[in-house]
Amino acid sequence: MRTGEVFALTWNDIDLKNRLIMINKTVYSKLKDEEGRWFLGTAKTEGSCREVYICDSLHKALCNYKKQQQLYKKKYGNNYKKYSLEPIKNKYGKIIEYKIIESKYKNRNNIEMVFTRKNGSYAGTDIIKYPFKIIHHELQIENCRFYDLRGSYATKCLRNGVEIKDVADILGHKRIETTENYYISSTIEDIQKASAVLENIIQSDITNKIINFEEFVKKVE
Repeated sequence: MRTGEVFALTWNDIDLKNRLIMINKTVYSKLKDEEGRWFLGTAKTEGSCREVYICDSLHKALCNYKKQQQLYKKKYGNNYKKYSLEPIKNKYGKIIEYKIIESKYKNRNNIEMVFTRKNGSYAGTDIIKYPFKIIHHELQIENCRFYDLRGSYATKCLRNGVEIKDVADILGHKRIETTENYYISSTIEDIQKASAVLENIIQSDITNKIINFEEFVKKVE
């Protein structure tokens, strides 16, 4: 998922029973005012609206994370942060986006953002910046963005036999050319494997004679 798609998720977007994530919006920041700066808008493109299947590891992580969040809600009680959506309309009266605003009271219009701080405070995409910086510093990875994980996902799936059309659909790409041109990279290991494949293809008695200069050695002797 794109960074904005991840942190736009509400618990209504995640179907843990059927193991599906519904992706249909993104979060972004605007100029901050007294009500905050985070807005929810439509997904990047029409093809970006999609359903993603939840694998076993992610399912377990999300289930445990939700339980942890429920415990924090009990711990903080009425001090746990609550949010709702304020519709923003254009001059024609059409809703073009929603502003995420803090609610003082719990009501039916409240939304449950998935990724928040312990007290329920919502920080949009900022919530990942510091921990992600620490993680890739500890692993000595330079010039790495959270968004780059999309490329890592695409590369590893394709290298392990997944069809490119399936990868493109999961990434939300309408055209597989986008996946090919911008999300797939080669590693040293990949290049070495390609060389090993060529080695297996060209192996024969004739090539062995040629590379060992067997005929030349016989004549010299």
